Amino acid sequence: MSCPCCSGKSYKDCCQPYHTKEKSPPTAEALMRSRFSAFAIPNGEYLWETTSPNKRKSHNKKSLQEWGEINEWTKLEIIDKPSMNKVEFKAFYTDEDGNEQVHHELSTFKMIKNRWFYVTGEFLD
Repeated sequence: MSCPCCSGKSYKDCCQPYHTKEKSPPTAEALMRSRFSAFAIPNGEYLWETTSPNKRKSHNKKSLQEWGEINEWTKLEIIDKPSMNKVEFKAFYTDEDGNEQVHHELSTFKMIKNRWFYVTGEFLD
């Protein structure tokens, strides 16, 4: 199967090793792509585990899993990488009512003990 993150690679050669904890994403972009794939699969546990520990209180695995399940995640477009810890992207999805949506965000990531974590996102558009 093609990886949901739109890398052009197969899932097993792209995001799956991150989801199964065989490897850690080496860059903020790789983490961002793997998180998009985790919404598409869905894998709420991975989304929660890759959220910065001090930000996890704002999230829970169940709601992350449900957000992935109720939407059909169709495409990821990387817009810009203004620094090594920031990624601007557009996530395209169809919501539970069948409406096409675009989530445009500038995400900030942080390296903690040699692992990347999602910290926060600024909604754009």
